[in-house]
Amino acid sequence: MTFKNITVAGSGVLGYQIAFQTAFHGFNVIVYDINDEVLEKAKSKFETLSEAFKADLKATPQQLENTRNNLSYTSDLADAVKDADLLIEAVPENPAIKIDFYQKLAKVAPAKTIFATNSSTLLPSQFADATGRPSQFLALHFANEIWKHNTAEIMGQPKTDPQVFNELVQFAKAIGMVALPLHKEQPGYIVNSLLVPLLSAALDLYINEVADVETIDKTWMVATGAPLGPFGILDVVGVTTAYNINKMTADATHDPVKVKIANKLKEEFIDKGKLGVATGEGFYKYPDPAFMDKDFLK
Repeated sequence: MTFKNITVAGSGVLGYQIAFQTAFHGFNVIVYDINDEVLEKAKSKFETLSEAFKADLKATPQQLENTRNNLSYTSDLADAVKDADLLIEAVPENPAIKIDFYQKLAKVAPAKTIFATNSSTLLPSQFADATGRPSQFLALHFANEIWKHNTAEIMGQPKTDPQVFNELVQFAKAIGMVALPLHKEQPGYIVNSLLVPLLSAALDLYINEVADVETIDKTWMVATGAPLGPFGILDVVGVTTAYNINKMTADATHDPVKVKIANKLKEEFIDKGKLGVATGEGFYKYPDPAFMDKDFLK
């Protein structure tokens, strides 16, 4: 199958980036979300993305005009998928919400439509039966700022048709991604399997008062040559995500360190609106965080 019409369900942090990136590479993209108010917010975010594509990819005004023309919007699910070759789901990271979405989607999507979840923590096998088409269902996971950090992790589940898997690998390449096929299901894929333990270790060092944020980041940046330390990364990912992961672990295990981390993130950051890069302050202040200072690594 050659994909032409793509539907992106969910216009949140990653959803709107996936839609824009796909439209930028010449595909017809319909952005679906639960109501028109949410979709209006997505449209305004596309203006910001245009500036990023200009700065980082040297995108021309004509390319950005074409991208806008390739995008359309609807809050009617049946209308959103009526011609879809591929639907990419980027709805909230909550199993109940995803299952409900797939059950509704299964009733209105054409037989040809392939479904891909962008979930970063949940396995596709959890939803395969809810889709009503397990052989045409798999995961396609992107990293934040996908136009720059252009990874696309493709992960099937036991019932995924190998041909569908290969078609998705080709699609990922067609939208400018580095396609990264996984041979079996893995919670957190490759990126998060590597990243989450790093961020978790950094938060443990911080909460146990072993060292301050700047020293922990400086250690990582100097020792490995990485452009960001773990707290710089946490500001990009968003403090809310870090809180949610630690709160879930704290509730499940009652680990006193995780409880302490969750409480600290809530009281010192979330309650004060310090959510990271998106709000102008998290562990650092933006647009000029301390780790970008020329003397930071001395």
